[in-house]
Amino acid sequence: MTRPFEGVKILDFTQVLAGPYASYQLALLGADVIKVERREGEDMRRTPLSREWAERGLAPGWQAINGNKRSLTLDLQKPEAIAIVKQLAAQADVVMENFRPGVMDKLGIGYAALSEINPRLIYCAISGFGQTGPARLGAGYDGKIQALSGIMSITGHAETGPTRAGFAVCDVLSGSTAAFGVSSALFQRTHTGKGQMVDVSMLEATLAFLSGQVADYAVAGHRQQLSGNQAVSRRPTANLFKAGDGYLLLAVNSEKQYQSLMKALGRTDALEDPRFVDWFARQENEPALRAIIEDALSKKDPREWETVLEAAGAPCASIWKVEEVIDHPQIAARGAIQEIDTPYGRLRFASSGFQLAHGGGKLDRMAPELSAHTDEVLASLGYDAGAIADLRAREVV
Repeated sequence: MTRPFEGVKILDFTQVLAGPYASYQLALLGADVIKVERREGEDMRRTPLSREWAERGLAPGWQAINGNKRSLTLDLQKPEAIAIVKQLAAQADVVMENFRPGVMDKLGIGYAALSEINPRLIYCAISGFGQTGPARLGAGYDGKIQALSGIMSITGHAETGPTRAGFAVCDVLSGSTAAFGVSSALFQRTHTGKGQMVDVSMLEATLAFLSGQVADYAVAGHRQQLSGNQAVSRRPTANLFKAGDGYLLLAVNSEKQYQSLMKALGRTDALEDPRFVDWFARQENEPALRAIIEDALSKKDPREWETVLEAAGAPCASIWKVEEVIDHPQIAARGAIQEIDTPYGRLRFASSGFQLAHGGGKLDRMAPELSAHTDEVLASLGYDAGAIADLRAREVV
């Protein structure tokens, strides 16, 4: 079945995480993504998690966001390589890059130069702070953006101070924003026939995901604090609790859910307790309420409580590890983890975070070996075997 972006050609200069994550989302949905790397490959191919995979130039984290792509190596310092880029850009629908602003312009392959060759070209530039403004040349590292955006000011506990998220949240949400921006520009082109620049700032993308916190302050003057494991709702029963030999995250946010929780815990007496008559009283008496809940939860392990409370209508979850959740029955039923056969055996990767009735995201092949498609791409431009060998001998490709 045809996928949404089949026939769309993307020339992808992105590296590390935010940019490759963006182009990966489009590749899953059918786009032909040609990943352009320097001749030695990008550093992420050799991250030191696994020596075995790093020595292959196929580090797991790199594979996770580069499936379905084709690999072309070019030395962009050489004029012949720039000529190849321009030929490819003339045929492309989209160019994506995440260098600091100005780098591609200096090479002669920025938006101004490539849009002259191809007026229908959509050019997506991802950077820490965008293409304009006083901070435009600042480096856009995930941790830096987490600190600067306000994420770390609300993540962590008062006793221990701010903490960063357990994954590169600003990178991936910036990548999602970029994929959405490119999709929007492609759709708009169907009306206008024109390409355009898509300027993605990691800082702005992060603020867009913090829209509620921004409005809390801008509208009501509320200043956010470190929230620990407390839900945004500020309900005292939407927090992390000790349970048996571990922890249970309760997501009890409504009056009906609160009553279901107390009944399932065998503490219907708390429903008559004036200290807990409403949410304001429960908040004021949170330590006493927590003690009641944790005393009841101590009698079973988290996974047991997860089953009991969910069935009773009190939303919750025990703490699942990544290696556990990828085999969760719900994940399996929806095919959210895709498996592919590779020269290294059968491997598993996360796919798109949504399902389509027709032509959804699909992983067809693993991330490419370095330069695996260089000859194929050059041949499509009319280079014969001799010309390709000459380019390789002169270290252009």
